[in-house]
This record gives sequence, structure tokens and C-alpha cells, in this order.
Amino acid sequence: MDFSNTPIAGLLILTPAVFTDNRGYFFESYNKRTCEEIGLQADFVQDNESFSAQNTLRGLHFQKPPFAQAKLVRVLEGAVWDVAVDLRRSSPTFGQWFGVELSAENKKQFFIPRGFAHGFSVLTPAAKFAYKCDNFYNKAAEGSIRFDDPELNIDWKISPSKAVLSAKDLKSGSFAAYKENPCF
Repeated sequence: MDFSNTPIAGLLILTPAVFTDNRGYFFESYNKRTCEEIGLQADFVQDNESFSAQNTLRGLHFQKPPFAQAKLVRVLEGAVWDVAVDLRRSSPTFGQWFGVELSAENKKQFFIPRGFAHGFSVLTPAAKFAYKCDNFYNKAAEGSIRFDDPELNIDWKISPSKAVLSAKDLKSGSFAAYKENPCF
């Protein structure tokens, strides 16, 4: 497994070694020892999967401490534009975002540590998205920031007018409101 750092400390892109032959392919999607060797410290306790149609935009979501979650995300079918926003008030990259295309074809994975908001947009007719979490979900600890926040100015790689959003995501607060009462 290869990994690369991003401009934001803690965010990592993992690319597995894929072995192909006339039968198909094989790769190791997760190995705790390998992850620990590259500094990825997370004890994953929950796996989640979602299926979404094209132009679906999920996010920007986070869990407030003590229920914050680190995530290791990947795409099983289709392709998404995956985004993480640094919510760590003491970080030099506070309020900055980083995005990466994850697809069934490129098999890349994105590690998002605690202290980040996370979201993705679906670039293909459909996408199946899987992620590991290092803490259990807690509804009372949900937090979210609007996908189209002007201060964050995220390029979702889809037209904002075509974005398909949940009622919950349409009610998300601004990044300015988060800054008034940060939780990380």
C-alpha cells in the first residue's frame, strides 16, 4: 500500500497494490499493521455503506467530541469527489479544505482524522461508498456545515444547481457560525 500526504496535516491518501490477472483483481483494502506503520492511528469499530445517485451531495458532516470520528473512506462502485474541511481551531490550516476523486477504478482511499467535516458529491450515474469509523455514531453529537458556504468556497465538481441534498443538509449552518462555537 502506498500513501501520500496532502497539504493539510493528518489527511492521507492511500493507494493499495492491486494484483490483476485473467480472473480479475485482488487487493488488501485494510491492514492495521500497515496503517500504523505510516502513522494512521485509528481503532475502527464501525463500517458504513451508502448508495447514491449522480449529483447527490452528502455533507459537510462531523461528530462533536467526545463522539468525534476518524474515517477511512473508499468507493466500491462509481466515482465521487470527496472533501474534508479542517475544523481544528488550533490548526494552521483551520477552515481549509482538500478534495480527492475516489473511484472503483482508482481504488484510492482517503483517511480523515477526527476534527474534520466530511462530504462527497457523486460524479457518475451512481456510487456505492464505504467507510470505516473509529467511534460509534451518536445522533445527539451530529454537526454539519452548509455545502455551499461562501467562506469555504468548495468546488464540488458538480453544478450546485443540480446538487441533490437531504432536508437535513439544507438546514446546515454556516462556517461563520461554527467559528463562533468551535468544538475541535
